[in-house]
Parts: sequence; C-alpha cells; structure tokens
Amino acid sequence: MKASSRRDFLKGLGVAAAGGLITSGLSLEAEGRGRRQARSAAGPMGRRVERVAADPSDIPPPIHRDWPITHNITLRVEEVVAEIEPGVTFNFMTYNGQIPGPMIRVRQGDVVNLTLENPATNRLPHNVDFHAVYGPGGGAAHTLVAPGQSKTIRFRCLYPGAYVYHCAVPDLDYHISSGMFGMILVEPPEGLPPVDREYYLGQHELYTDKQPGEPGHHNFDFDKLFAEKPTYVLFNGAKYGLTAERYGALKAKVGETVRIFLAVGGPNVTSNFHPIGNVLSYVWREGAILSNPERNAQTVAVPPGSCGIFHMRLPVPGPVKLVDHALTRVARKGLLAVLEVEGPEQPDIYNPNPA
Repeated sequence: MKASSRRDFLKGLGVAAAGGLITSGLSLEAEGRGRRQARSAAGPMGRRVERVAADPSDIPPPIHRDWPITHNITLRVEEVVAEIEPGVTFNFMTYNGQIPGPMIRVRQGDVVNLTLENPATNRLPHNVDFHAVYGPGGGAAHTLVAPGQSKTIRFRCLYPGAYVYHCAVPDLDYHISSGMFGMILVEPPEGLPPVDREYYLGQHELYTDKQPGEPGHHNFDFDKLFAEKPTYVLFNGAKYGLTAERYGALKAKVGETVRIFLAVGGPNVTSNFHPIGNVLSYVWREGAILSNPERNAQTVAVPPGSCGIFHMRLPVPGPVKLVDHALTRVARKGLLAVLEVEGPEQPDIYNPNPA
C-alpha cells in the first residue's frame, strides 16, 4: 500500500470510529494495533513532568452575563511521564498536561472556536469528542490530528449541562484510561445557584502490567483492559493525590456551601460518589442542570462518559473524604480526595466528647 493511501486509510478509520461507527472488524483492528502499541511503548515514553493531577480549584469562574460570546480555546495534547504514586511512573496522555483536561465553561448560546494541537514530539494520533456538541462524533470526526498537526472546528453550545469530552480514536479506551478526558460546562442563561467554592474532579482507571504500589515504570496492560480489571482507580491521575500527603487537600470553612463537578472518563468503571462525613445536599445526575435536583443523597452512581454536579453544606469542621463507595478502589487502588473543613466546633450538631 502506498504511503499516501495508507495515511488516507488510517485517517478514514479514525474518523469512522470517532463518529461512533466502530464495527466488529474495526474493533479487531484497534485491538491488534493496541497490542502492537503496548509492545512499542514499553518503558517511559515522553517528557517527564512533576505531576499530571489538575488543581481542583483551577477552574473558570461562574458566568454573570446574559448575552452570548465567542471563545477561542486550544487543547494541546501532551504525552508525558509522571508518577501515579511515589516511585511508580506511567505514560500518560493528557489535554494541556493535566488530568482531567481543563474545564471549559461557557453559556448556552456561546460559540466556541476549538483548536486541537498534537505536537510533533508526540507518538500517536488524537482527537476530541464533546458530548455538548451537535455534530459528527461530537467534533471527533473533524479534529483527528497526527503528530505535528492541528485542526480547528467551530460549534455553538445549544443545550445546558455538564458534559464529558474525551479522545475518540479507535483505541479510545486506551487513550481515555491514560488521561484524555475532561468537562465542558454549558451554563443556562440564568446561571448556576450561588455557592462559596467550586472544585473539579475527574475519575478514571489505569490498567498496568504491575501490581498497585510496585516500584518502577508501569506499562499499559491491554489484557487487563479487555478484562476490565484496573490496577488503579484515581481522581485526577494520582493515587491519593488530593490529600495533604500528596498535592494538598481541598479547603473550605464551616458554614460554606461547596459545589463539586465530577467528570468520569472511565473508560469502564462507574463511580459511586460518596462524601464520608457529609451528604450530597443537591444532586444533578448526568450533569443535567435543568432537571430538578435530588436532595440529601448519600451515594450517587456516575457512569463512564458522564458527569455529576453536587452541592454540600458544611455545618461542622473536620475532613470530608470524597470516595467511590466501591471501597476496594479507595483502600487498595488509590481513589481518595479530602475536603478539609476549618472552623469552630459545633457541639450541638456533632460532639465527639459529650459530658
């Protein structure tokens, strides 16, 4: 096959898969290519970075305007090596060097000029599928970029809610697991209910060729992926990353209200989101912000490729542990974030030492 014909074939394959048209034959092709990639990617591949865990407070502020605007947004694919936990490294794939990818925050009716860049230093083709977009593959069909390429699409955000975006090449499960997902929040014209603080989490799972905590470099394990048996289940790409022992806990004060945005990339594991020591005061499942919220929910399932919006009141001080209540994932596979609530004791609500 001529080089140009092969490029056209691979491009067509990627576009078909991105548009949701993966047939059994294409799936087998993706599987075979995945195994070849697994062998070729043995060992650290890419630039070494200190962390991929996104700062959960580094998100755009709430929108306070009643007219549409145009946003120029660039997502840059970065294939990097970072620690899952101290002494354990992995080849991550990211948008803008972080997991989850940057939260994109717009208003219903806004227009987005979205550019996807794939630097020449990367090894693999990538694209992006926005669940908030009307269009082929959510934009994936027209953002497929080989290393050294970039492409731009334009879309108008017509329906409000919190939606996942993710890579959607034929090996999309491999790419999403390795970190290529994020959230686009489309606020309704009236905006979101006011809160004191907002945080942004992304849950995904890693499939590696070693056991959790085994020192050294972990390669991606396709056999574990096919069996859906993850080595790690993580918030923001790091084992216990959002705790005082790693990159720092989330912070709040007694009496405040906190909003948590959760994007679940998966690619396979459903989150069972639960705040230990608190309750989810308001819940918008699937990120469906126009729906009536559920009240005082204890544990909420968020499937792969979806989002949740959660409010919590903070009437007492102390740590609130944010977990997946499939608790082996917390105890043994790395999934935990801590919200440290500071302030005076409230013995009329909780008293650890009653007289």
